[in-house]
Amino acid sequence: MELLGKVLSRENLLVALERVERNKGSAGIDGVSTEQLRDYIREHWLTIKEQIMKGTYKPSPVRRVEIPKTDGGVRLLGIPTVVDRFIQQAILQVLTPIFDPHFSESSFGFRPNRSAHDAMRQAQSYISEGYRFVVDMDLEKFFDRVNHDTLMSRVARKVQDKALLKLIRAYLQAGITVNGICLSAVEGTPQGGPLSPLLANILLDDLDKELEKRGHRFCRYADDSNIYVKSKRAGERVKESIQNYLEKVLKLKVNEQKSAVDRPWKRKFLGFSFTSAKQVRIRLHPKSLLKLKEKIRFITNPIWSISMDERIQKLNQYLMGWIGYFALADAKKILQSIEEWIRRRLRLCLWSQWKRVRTRYRELRFLGLSHVQAIEIANTRKGEWRTTKTPQIHKALGVAYWQQQGLKSLVQRYSVIRQA
Repeated sequence: MELLGKVLSRENLLVALERVERNKGSAGIDGVSTEQLRDYIREHWLTIKEQIMKGTYKPSPVRRVEIPKTDGGVRLLGIPTVVDRFIQQAILQVLTPIFDPHFSESSFGFRPNRSAHDAMRQAQSYISEGYRFVVDMDLEKFFDRVNHDTLMSRVARKVQDKALLKLIRAYLQAGITVNGICLSAVEGTPQGGPLSPLLANILLDDLDKELEKRGHRFCRYADDSNIYVKSKRAGERVKESIQNYLEKVLKLKVNEQKSAVDRPWKRKFLGFSFTSAKQVRIRLHPKSLLKLKEKIRFITNPIWSISMDERIQKLNQYLMGWIGYFALADAKKILQSIEEWIRRRLRLCLWSQWKRVRTRYRELRFLGLSHVQAIEIANTRKGEWRTTKTPQIHKALGVAYWQQQGLKSLVQRYSVIRQA
């Protein structure tokens, strides 16, 4: 029980507690929040620890949550209770130093000091070297289809502590609650717990090692795997061979509809794509732009009755987080266009709020328009969306106005990140 002892050490548990509190997140089926976790641990930890040591601890079933995807489907998340997130985090902190140093250099997902940007840069270098076809492998419902025995056999290669192995398997078999009904889990490792990404990497490390053994250039981020080859024929051969390996050895199912051999610039990888020019550049994938616009439309819906200050605050929060990730792409002109569209959407919100001719006239005069300009546009018969593009509204509610209101610039933030 040497490893379990490390998991349950005071120093390790304190770090895990702080991490779970900092990450926040939703409560599990017991309703205990991250804010209540510390008090809950003080009251119940001795009992929980004794059960873990004896091997009798039973994790609570995870709460099933459906997250909408851009393709119309849903991503299934399993939200463990905060106590179980705390214990999983403690296990993760002990197992990561054991497994991570042996993972492939081409594995980037959920690993210390590695990111999606690193994966994109490596993919970019492969394409630039002439590997201008990609085998895009999509695993069907990966986190729901993981075979427990296959996974645990991989964990046991480096973990001999039977008590810890039993605890990990207990988390795999904790079950799921759907509409108040608990369902048993015979396969899968639910997304949502701290331990799931590491377990996924442990299982898929076998795939990485197989690809390395065959001399392939590839990038993997969690269950997204892209293999780069020099011809379509080679790609088809690799796809068939690797699909056979995944299904027979790792007992995972490949999604035929979403997997393909194609040019990299025709595929989406981690929200990005590439240009087809000789000098390969990273670009935004159209679906990522579509998702951005959908979110902006939601926040700038004139029917949504919130103050302009709150609307701009929500926009800033989303846009700055979005650009922090997507600034990797060459997209300055696109972002300038998006900014112009955002300001027009905000003008629509204001114009809709003002409603009456008298209110519109008064506000436009206050913003510096002449009597003639204000009376003309206040009485316009044009629709609201067309009105937002008139010279009068542009003058009154231009770039300077929205800067004064606190709207942050995507383009400016993009330039700062790119220069850093």
